Amino acid sequence: MILHIDMDAFFAAIEQRDNPVLRSKPVVISGNSERSVVSTASYEARLFGIHSAMPVFKAKQKCPKLLIVPGTMKKYQRDSLKIMEIISHFSPLMEQVSIDEAYVDIKGCERLFGSPEEIGHTIKKKIKDDLSLTCSVGIAPIKFLAKIASDMNKPDGLTYIKEHQVKNFIFTLPIKKVLGIGQSAMKKMELLQIKTLGDVKKYPLPILTQKFGKLGQRLLALSNGIDSSRVNTNYIRKSISSETTLAKDIFDFETIKQVILDKSQSVGRDLRKKNLVCENVFIKLKFADFSQITRSKKLETPICSSSAIFHKALALYEKILLKKKIRLVGVGVTALKDKNTPVQMQLIQDQNMPKEQWESVDNAVDSISEKFGSDIIKKASLNNLTRNNAGENPHDE
Repeated sequence: MILHIDMDAFFAAIEQRDNPVLRSKPVVISGNSERSVVSTASYEARLFGIHSAMPVFKAKQKCPKLLIVPGTMKKYQRDSLKIMEIISHFSPLMEQVSIDEAYVDIKGCERLFGSPEEIGHTIKKKIKDDLSLTCSVGIAPIKFLAKIASDMNKPDGLTYIKEHQVKNFIFTLPIKKVLGIGQSAMKKMELLQIKTLGDVKKYPLPILTQKFGKLGQRLLALSNGIDSSRVNTNYIRKSISSETTLAKDIFDFETIKQVILDKSQSVGRDLRKKNLVCENVFIKLKFADFSQITRSKKLETPICSSSAIFHKALALYEKILLKKKIRLVGVGVTALKDKNTPVQMQLIQDQNMPKEQWESVDNAVDSISEKFGSDIIKKASLNNLTRNNAGENPHDE
């Protein structure tokens, strides 16, 4: 059996726990600017239809008494470490997939801790007793169903899909609940009259691959209760990114360049802190009309330098023909791997300073930032940058 543990409204729940005034109130974690977006919404706020990534001004329209709280990532990270330590006590086969969720394979743990359901309840109780936070647990024989199960009875729920229930559960599972199915795929599903995962079996593999590519093969396997994915104890996060909603829509190249530099420094710092390098850099732009684009570049050699990330991101931005003002700017990296993996490291060719010296500078800046705060030292060119700090949204997946 595999458990999926997912914290309930994690950031908002921590703030409500630490501040009694916020308890039982509609709360979102975000900036107070009308241009900020919601990072996390408490369940009281969700009753009004508020959700993550919603602009704050829309959230306020839905709930005029909404309480907006700026996030404190270091506090959330501290609690995350404690939660993962609790979970790992029940099995060494644990895979943390984000700051507030993890899978754990409990095969062979029954003699120590009881049935899967008992283990799930024990984990929930331990987190509640130690941290005064609730989580929802999904239990299933295969990984993808454990993820779906944890979302079925939120908040503070536990859903157990037993072996003999899998076939019927899959047959009735709404297809939109399956991870990896986006809007484009859903339109095709509607044309094929595929409403549940069980409906997928009505079509042979050639048709499914023609319509959905590799996703079609995966869907057919899942519809038959087959999931080859396992709990990966060596899991490395898929991406690291940082984005900012600007104080106003702009078209100015120099200002955007400064924002890209600022975001690149943040992403580079996170990479080095986790001892990772990246093989892909991307930028994200959201325009005044809320449309958005992303552009990415695969690198010849892995990097973790903020300066190298900045130059790659800037090169991507310079190739975009702007026709609309920009509302949001993001920089991110993907294809992450351990920094100690044997590779030939290099910076971009037009850097005057050798790679080793840039790494020394980055490490020195990281040490100072860790001790005194990320804003204590920064590039001189960022001094005049107008930032909506509350609109910044770091992502670590």
